[in-house]
Amino acid sequence: MSPIIAELISSALLMKLAVFGAVAAGMWFALDYFGGAGNERTDERLETLRDPRQATRAKKQSDKMARLIEHATPALAAPLKPKNQEDAGKLKLRLQHAGFRSESAISVFLGSKLIGLAFGFLAGGGAAYFTKGLTQEALFITIGAAGFCFFLPDLVVWFVKRQRQDNIFYGLPDALDLMVVCVEAGLGLDQAMRKVAEEMRKTYGVLAEEFALCNLQLQMGSPRNQVLQELGSRTGVDDLKALSAILIQADKFGSSVAQALRVQSDSMRTRRSQMAEEKAAKTAVKLIFPLVIFIFPAIFVVLVGPAAITMINEMFPAMSAGQ
Repeated sequence: MSPIIAELISSALLMKLAVFGAVAAGMWFALDYFGGAGNERTDERLETLRDPRQATRAKKQSDKMARLIEHATPALAAPLKPKNQEDAGKLKLRLQHAGFRSESAISVFLGSKLIGLAFGFLAGGGAAYFTKGLTQEALFITIGAAGFCFFLPDLVVWFVKRQRQDNIFYGLPDALDLMVVCVEAGLGLDQAMRKVAEEMRKTYGVLAEEFALCNLQLQMGSPRNQVLQELGSRTGVDDLKALSAILIQADKFGSSVAQALRVQSDSMRTRRSQMAEEKAAKTAVKLIFPLVIFIFPAIFVVLVGPAAITMINEMFPAMSAGQ
């Protein structure tokens, strides 16, 4: 091997080792910084019991980190910010459906997308370079990793939104039944919503949080019709929008709120039962594919396999003897 080739190989190896060492050192410092002093959870709780100010200090550190992220993300999110108010409103509403209502939610979301793009490009590009080299396949891997990390925050927001809407949908009939009991007992609509928020905090926390927010808005002096309309729009649940419309109409025309709530609860339970029946009816069709692909071949081998082996053992010797 010539000295020039050996020098090139050694320089490339040193460069790879340097990159690996830099990445490892960066990850170690990041884990050491974000992981704290390395105490176990039990030690932290004991320290908190010994010194109650420890919890306050930990909370201040987490608040400081949150403020740091909120201050850093607007500059990163500037290239991805919507160009008009319509797009900004749609993005804000989508984040509200997932439960992110703070003023910096858009900046944090867009900043996380840009950070994910950079991380996917560096991580995917580095892994592709070390495994594939400078090839076209490595380029495709880098682009795919960067695209996946760029759209990962959208997937997270969609998943959180779906979980929140399911929690609201499944807990709404029980909340309406409780509201009917409270209204028929003599409480007003505002007091009934407050009672629902208190009683359902452990079972359906998302729905209780939404009703608690409505109570807070009513205490701040917002009109009831506006509060109910915002309740339906910020959650994105059709049943809650229908409930808000019914309550607004009942408040406007002076009809019985308890009767309106009872009718809405019955309709929601009927819809839930219909959805369950629909899913049960679709089960037979969905089972065809695993049956044909996985179960039927195994049954065919178990039933026909021994007979086939017996026929081969009996027929082939008889055929060869007849010849």
